[in-house]
Amino acid sequence: MDSIKDRVAIVGMGCVKFGENWNKSLEDMIVDAAYEAFEDAGIGPKDIEAAWWGSVFAGESSSIMTHPLKLAYIPATHVENQCATGSEAIRGAAYAVAAGIYDIVLAVGAEKLKDTGYSGLPQTRPVATWSYRITTQTPAAGFAMMATGYFAKYGLSFDEGKRLLGKIAVKNHHNGSLNPKAHFQREITLEQAMGAPMIAYPLGLYDCCGVSDGAAAAIICRADLAKKFRPDPIYIKAATICQGAREGWLSQSYDLAHVEETYRGGLAAYREAGITDPRKEISIAEVHDCFSITELTIMEDLQFSPRGRVCDDIDAGTFALGGELPVNTDGGLKCFGHPIGATGLRMLYEVYKQLQGKADKRQVKNPRLGLTHNQGGEPGSATVSVLIAGNELG
Repeated sequence: MDSIKDRVAIVGMGCVKFGENWNKSLEDMIVDAAYEAFEDAGIGPKDIEAAWWGSVFAGESSSIMTHPLKLAYIPATHVENQCATGSEAIRGAAYAVAAGIYDIVLAVGAEKLKDTGYSGLPQTRPVATWSYRITTQTPAAGFAMMATGYFAKYGLSFDEGKRLLGKIAVKNHHNGSLNPKAHFQREITLEQAMGAPMIAYPLGLYDCCGVSDGAAAAIICRADLAKKFRPDPIYIKAATICQGAREGWLSQSYDLAHVEETYRGGLAAYREAGITDPRKEISIAEVHDCFSITELTIMEDLQFSPRGRVCDDIDAGTFALGGELPVNTDGGLKCFGHPIGATGLRMLYEVYKQLQGKADKRQVKNPRLGLTHNQGGEPGSATVSVLIAGNELG
C-alpha cells in the first residue's frame, strides 16, 4: 500500500470552548469553529472545494454544516464512526486531497449534547445490532470491567490501581486548568480523585470524562501549496482507522487489559509515518481518555510503556506536561470535554498548536511529531483512529 505521508497539510484550525454551551446553538458552534479556521488559514468559505462533516447525534446530512457556512453546491459528506467521528472527517478530507481530487477542503466536527437532557449519551442503535453484549451496559460499566481486568492481570490491589488512575486524573486536570477552551478548568488533588463518589467500581467521578457541547474545524490542502497560506503548516504523516472484530465480547480469552485495535492501529500508523521508536520519536500525544483506565492502557498499546509497566512511567511523571512524553496537554477528554463528533478534531487542534509553538502555558519544548488517538466503542469492540502529524517535511 502507498502512504499519505507528507501529501497533505493543515493550514488552518478552529475550536470553540467546550462545555455546557447553553447560549450557543449547534450552528453557532459550527460557524465559530469554521471561521476561526478560515481566519487562521487566511481564506474564506468561497475557497473551499469540498467538505466533510462529522457528527453522531446531529447527523442527518451534511447540510447541517453547509447551510450555516453557506457552502452551497459543493460536494459535502457526512461521516459517523462512533467517538472516532472527528478523526474520520479529517481522514476523508485528507485522502481526497492526497488523491489529487481537490486542492483545499474543510473538515468539521460538532455535537450539541447538553440540550438532549441525557446525563450520558442517548442510545441511537437498534438493540439487534448490540446483541453480542448486554444491551443495558453503560460505557462506565464497560470500562470499569477493563480497570478490574487490568488490576487482576498485573496484580494490582484496589488502592494501587486507584492511585495510578488518580494520578492520570490529577495530571489532566492540571493541564485543563491551563486551557481557556477546556470544559473543566480546575485542579484536583490525588486524595480527591481517590475518594470521589464511585460511578462504576472501581471508577470514581474523576475517572470519567464529562458530556460536552463543542465544535472544531480544520482546513486541509496539498502539501506543496501549504506555505502559500502560512509559514508554519503542519503535515500529516499517517491517518489510520482500525476497526475491531468484536472478538473481545465473544471470547473468554480477552484479558480486558488492552485494546487490540489501538495496538494494531498504532502499528499501522507508525509504519506509514516511518516511526520505529514511538516513545522517543513522538513529541506529544492526545489520546482518548474517556475514562482514566483508557489512558493507562493506551500508553502500553501505543508502545509508550512496556506491557504491565505503565505504572513506572505514571509514577515518574513521564506523561506530565514537563515529562519525557507529554500526554493530553490540553486536558484530554477528561477536562477539555467530549462532544463526540468534535473530539478527534479537537485533539488535532492541540497537536497543531503545539507543533507551531502556540500552546501558551501548555507549550512543550521543541515538539516535532504529534499523535492523536481517538477511540469509539468499548474494550473488546472498538473503532480506533491513530493520526500522526509533524511540523517538518520528510
